[in-house]
Amino acid sequence: MPGFTNRSYAAGLATLFVLSGVEAGTLRFQGRSYEYSVYSPSGVRGGSLPAVLLLHGAGGAGRDMIEVWKPVAKKQGIVLVAPDLPRELAFEPIAPAFFRALMDEVGGRVALDSHRLYVFGYSMGGYLAYDAAMFDSEYFAAVGVYANFISPEYLPILKEARRRIPIAIYAGVRDELIPVKSVRATRDLLQARGFPVHYLEFEGRGHDYGTVSREVNADVWTFFVGLRLP
Repeated sequence: MPGFTNRSYAAGLATLFVLSGVEAGTLRFQGRSYEYSVYSPSGVRGGSLPAVLLLHGAGGAGRDMIEVWKPVAKKQGIVLVAPDLPRELAFEPIAPAFFRALMDEVGGRVALDSHRLYVFGYSMGGYLAYDAAMFDSEYFAAVGVYANFISPEYLPILKEARRRIPIAIYAGVRDELIPVKSVRATRDLLQARGFPVHYLEFEGRGHDYGTVSREVNADVWTFFVGLRLP
């Protein structure tokens, strides 16, 4: 997580089309096009809706995250926004600004509650979710992460948080890629720095989010639903 100081971003241009109940679009951001998907629950009337920005793991796609989140979104009336993330180190410094640009773009088409915008990331997406937590702490109300931690060399990003944003952290005890002791260390560090942390481990589970997605999604939404920006 290299230092990020440029908080400005260019307005995005998007073209949406409907595909199997999910809107797919292209956001033009800082000279590059990014594909993304949006799911809006049908039958919800009156007022603006909460939204979750979903960040997939390496080798995944935004639509994959929407599919596993749709049952919760349908039941709870949540808008889901899921970009296809590049697997490039160069993306990380601009990621927080990109997340804001994407949510602003979607908010121009769907009535989003700006006080109830959340982030959930898995693996690589979890790493980026920590970036969002620190650099976008006054934009998103809360953040959730499955299967990742903050590397010691990137701990200075904690100083970037303008508020102590609530964070839910989930870990598979038998994760073969992300040592649970590293996730626990991130939990302890965040708590020591005053961040409200909700933590849950899954015994016998590994890195595969698909095996725990139902439990994680329900739990993290229960965590999110009581949190909002002032």
